[in-house]
Amino acid sequence: MSKKLLFLFFLTGHLFAQISLPKLVSDGAVLQRDEPLKLWGHASPAEKITVALDGKQYKTKADARGNWALTLPPHPAGGPFEMELKGKNTVTVKDLLFGDVWLCTGQSNMVLTMERVKEKYPDEIAGADYPEIRNFFIKTMTDLQSPRADFPDGKWVTASPETVLQFGAVAYFFAKELYDQYRVPIGIINASVGGTPIQAWISENGLREFEDLQTTITRNKDKAYVKEQLEENRRHAVMRPNEDKGLLEDPKWYETDYQPKGWRNIHIPGYWEDQGLGKLDGVVWYRREIEVPADMCGKDARLFMGRIVDADHLYVNGQQVGNITYQYPPRRYIVPAGVLKPGKNTIVIRVQNQANKGGFVPDKPYVLTTGDREIDLKGDWQYKVGQAYEPAPAYPAFSAQNQPASLFNAMTSPVVAQTAVKGVAWYQGESNAGDPGPYAGYLKALIHDYRNLWHREDLPFLYVQLANFMDRSFLPAESNWAELRNAQLQALKLPRTAMAAAIDLGEWNDIHPLNKKEVGRRLALGARALAYGEKDLPYSGPICKSFEIKGPKMILRFDHTDGGLKSADGEPLNQFAIAGEDRKFAWADARIVGNTVEVSADNIGSPQFVRYAWSDNPEGANLYNGAGLPASPFEAGENRDNQLWHGKKAAVVLTYDDALEVHLDNVIPALDALGFKGTFYLSAAFPGSKNRLEDWKTAARNGHELGNHLLYHPCDASKPGRSWVSPLNDLSKYTTAQLARESEMTNIFLESLDGRKERTFAYTCGDTETGEGSFIDAVKDQFVALRGVRGQLNTVESLNLLNVDCYAVDDSNADQLRDWAEQAKKENALLVILFHGVGGGHNINVSLEKHNQFLHYLKENQQDFWVTTMLDAAKNSIPFIKK
Repeated sequence: MSKKLLFLFFLTGHLFAQISLPKLVSDGAVLQRDEPLKLWGHASPAEKITVALDGKQYKTKADARGNWALTLPPHPAGGPFEMELKGKNTVTVKDLLFGDVWLCTGQSNMVLTMERVKEKYPDEIAGADYPEIRNFFIKTMTDLQSPRADFPDGKWVTASPETVLQFGAVAYFFAKELYDQYRVPIGIINASVGGTPIQAWISENGLREFEDLQTTITRNKDKAYVKEQLEENRRHAVMRPNEDKGLLEDPKWYETDYQPKGWRNIHIPGYWEDQGLGKLDGVVWYRREIEVPADMCGKDARLFMGRIVDADHLYVNGQQVGNITYQYPPRRYIVPAGVLKPGKNTIVIRVQNQANKGGFVPDKPYVLTTGDREIDLKGDWQYKVGQAYEPAPAYPAFSAQNQPASLFNAMTSPVVAQTAVKGVAWYQGESNAGDPGPYAGYLKALIHDYRNLWHREDLPFLYVQLANFMDRSFLPAESNWAELRNAQLQALKLPRTAMAAAIDLGEWNDIHPLNKKEVGRRLALGARALAYGEKDLPYSGPICKSFEIKGPKMILRFDHTDGGLKSADGEPLNQFAIAGEDRKFAWADARIVGNTVEVSADNIGSPQFVRYAWSDNPEGANLYNGAGLPASPFEAGENRDNQLWHGKKAAVVLTYDDALEVHLDNVIPALDALGFKGTFYLSAAFPGSKNRLEDWKTAARNGHELGNHLLYHPCDASKPGRSWVSPLNDLSKYTTAQLARESEMTNIFLESLDGRKERTFAYTCGDTETGEGSFIDAVKDQFVALRGVRGQLNTVESLNLLNVDCYAVDDSNADQLRDWAEQAKKENALLVILFHGVGGGHNINVSLEKHNQFLHYLKENQQDFWVTTMLDAAKNSIPFIKK
């Protein structure tokens, strides 16, 4: 255990009069075999303590604060044992096993329990009699201040048919595979929270290379700041009035004496937006009468209603039999004996949906069953709208569990403090798929972090690649999920890592696919090879290691071709796409030649890039090895990160001047919805800055750039049309030193908002001179780039980072936005756009509709455009300017 963690815990702990141990060293624990056992705890000050284990005794003494620590020699696998601690009192820890401890961590697919997959694996649950497989489940906790050394509660649970339902399914199947193979006790420590990003699971020190996250961590330690964020959450919380007619009318719509009027037909499964109820968020009631035979009555029945988006209350003959408040769990309700009656029965479902499509997810079970008999519930139902919700404004709420290091501090740090582990199994990534760019760096940081904390550079690290999910793509397309899978693939460059590809284990309509047994098996294969040293064990599917371009073909070579490359279904290889320099991918012909794959396409004469299984849900991807393991999705070709504009045809920077409130209210929600980041030039004294400081902080946390537009936005009043410039802000009356000080103070103001040192500048009104002449030399060292207002593209040959050209836009020229972008593609140029008012807020204004149309054009053509901030575009261009 790290001395720092011990110190932090002891510093905040109480002085105990009784001997105590941390929670992981408790009855039923599995302790790591063949590793020194580091015990610690509390007692009375200076109390002498004797520890007895397996016929041997060890002695220590508490310090003046009542803290004690003791290291026992490594112990082989075995047990059960009792460990007795004696001082002024006696503590006995019973039923201890020595075996292998695995930290299983991540988000919802790691925490999803056996209860959720019980219909798929009834025999596994019935046979889960494994007294030497034990699970310690860590409840969700966060800490924004510092790492903890213990848990407030928790206990070890032995696997049995009764208890296994609460084990994480992937973790249980992983542990069972290892136990069946080696007959060594297996301890699972499950630290997982649904919907959480990888940054939350890395320690503060592990994130030291990420300046923006360090800034966030520091800011989150300010309790007043966090309190204010939570207050903002409450202020923005949408309180829906209860205006649901189905509950307000008498009788209510689910009651047996209600007589339906005005109901219309609708189909289950399906979403109501696809059946004539477009853009409806609210409450929709569903109703159906069914005929139930007498032999299904008088006993419990099970009602499967697939998956419902978002929440539901389900009634049978007026009696509520189920209620789930969010969209992901399967609806599996018990209809108690006596509720069903022979003949006509009525099922009523109240469905609430807050956003996006509402209704019943396709390709799920919809049936009423008693085991021997069942009634299919798919087909025509009737519906009636109970309430329509007003659209809720978008607000990026503060969530402690999504903050960097917060889950590590509360849920992982105590594991590090209390036990050695055999290795780590990681299943996460869905929550980072919206912004996959940084993920490769984060995952490598996570691995290095855990290895440093356990002082083991050889610590085995196993992880699951994202499964296939969402709709199929029938043409090659960009995909955030594919980008994130590719980022996960890069972690294999680190030693003693293994990735379980799951591209064939997902479900298009469920982010929580049910085939957890195979996921656990594939993780266990990696463990067997890395942690247990099994030689010549196939544990990975094919991994593309290199490519060669020969005329119109790209030849791909692979590692992990155990048993040879195969087509899983005997059909021609599928899901390969190829592109030339323009990166316009087309489906390709691919064939196996020995342990290589040759890829070509008739219309691509000079291929440069190839992709495999590059989509959200690449159904039909069929490249496997002889061991039956699927190839990882990948992209091969030139490294775009080291290319101008990241290998795309053009870069586009969207800048917004003057800190207008419409930027916060209109622009940022539009950018966030498409995953774009903008650059906002703030003048600190402007009302839109002063009145909305917290909103600008939020914008910065979400990746938008805050740029320097000086304190008071001075402009040269001597120029034509500048009568609006006040004498106090007349740049022609400024000294250069005065301008430089104002620039410096604005940077300090901006750093207080976003914590960043690097900055870009926008000349106010495009002016570059004070009354003493040019001020550029006086401020240039404060900035990476300075933006002007001359309407031109920036090629590498013409780009001047001391006066970057941009196009100022209003409604008179907004129709040219696409033309400028298309020209930027032709010239491989940087296009910078300057907006003032967007949908109002300034006399130089562009309509929100035209603005958003341009954003959608950029999104639709993202294979051609790198949409980024001024800071990132400038930094990317510097090596090419120097060339």
